[in-house]
Amino acid sequence: MAAADLPLGPAEFAGLMAPLGPFGASPRLAAGVSGGPHSLALALLAADWARARGGSLLALIVDHGLRPGSAAEAAGVAAQLAGRGIAARILGLGLAAGPGLQARAREARHAALLRACGEVGRPWLLLGHHRGDQAETLLLRAFRGSGAAGLAAMAAVRAAPEALLLRPLLAIPPARLEAVVRAAGLAPVRDPSNADARFGRVALRAALADPAGTGAAVEALAAAAAGFAARRGRGEGALAARLAEAVRLHPTGHATIDPARLGEDALADAGLGALVRLVGGGAFPPAPAAVAALRRRGGGTLGGAILRRSRGGGRGGWLLARESAAVAPPVAAVPGAGWDGRFRLLAVGRPGCSLGALGADAAGLRRAAPGLPALVLATLPAIRQHGALVAVPCLSYPDAECCAEFPMLLAPTAGPVTGGAEWRGRVAH
Repeated sequence: MAAADLPLGPAEFAGLMAPLGPFGASPRLAAGVSGGPHSLALALLAADWARARGGSLLALIVDHGLRPGSAAEAAGVAAQLAGRGIAARILGLGLAAGPGLQARAREARHAALLRACGEVGRPWLLLGHHRGDQAETLLLRAFRGSGAAGLAAMAAVRAAPEALLLRPLLAIPPARLEAVVRAAGLAPVRDPSNADARFGRVALRAALADPAGTGAAVEALAAAAAGFAARRGRGEGALAARLAEAVRLHPTGHATIDPARLGEDALADAGLGALVRLVGGGAFPPAPAAVAALRRRGGGTLGGAILRRSRGGGRGGWLLARESAAVAPPVAAVPGAGWDGRFRLLAVGRPGCSLGALGADAAGLRRAAPGLPALVLATLPAIRQHGALVAVPCLSYPDAECCAEFPMLLAPTAGPVTGGAEWRGRVAH
């Protein structure tokens, strides 16, 4: 048997997981499992890895509901995993047919997996993308005109508010994963849509097929993606270092910036753009040209955020805060509720509440937040019940006991400002 066809073993898998940690004692993992051979292999390997460290794996099986029998297939996958001692949870989506089906299904599946991780307290979500997926992603992005960051394809680590997404198998040929499933005696589900050449990714996969079985083209493309990924990683590391030096991010959702330390180069614009996205609650950074113009002016509004000279943060400093006119309307205060693209409510201690901006009630709370700019105070998340102000968790108002009923995190919709890079910056508390 060729080396490329040997099952991926526990020691190799442990080596793939090592750089994605640390995981601490008794890691609680989740894995997205479609029932196909690659995600089944991931579940088997990850479950053994977690057990060896005193932890556990929860398999999350998404039933898109797009074809007859999908519910039975999902139940069959869960039963196979149960036979191997792996707990599973089935997530139903019920997507409607229509244009862009595969893209919509991927987005909905991704959201469902993350939501489930948040609900059950699984801070790591493993996905089974492999070398072939990475090669396809690079080519698809190249055809769409992506730059160097896009050509890095899928990242091995990416942060989301609910969990850290991990892709430990990106360098592994799919044949080795299929061998894991065969050795375990499991029967994978074969989705017919994966053979439908009407879908762009399927057609590309067929074009990459190697009759000789060497996989040379896929291997070369995956290596190119790895090279671009290394370049992206260096850029994110440099950005993280610059932000750590120049920025103070506050849990109230605003930032104070030292413009001299931020600089005047492309890295400064990338950092400011990422901060505008975070503070403004946007899903994507604003246009680079608009960010550069904002930095040169040293003030103005962009992407739902407002930049101005700080009145209390030191000479020449900047304040970047949420623009009050752009704040989202109130939402029902339920566990897991997101508000304004910036904050997430973790739990709710009483019924019938809403989550929205502090707004006009800020005037009466100035003493509860000495030194906090009025601009920031008005855009803080507040809990109301039947219109009456109940709590402002960011201020521990009216007291810690009341706010304990509404634990809340600054969790921007698009994740951290530096993507997969770790920002060991100054976060104010």
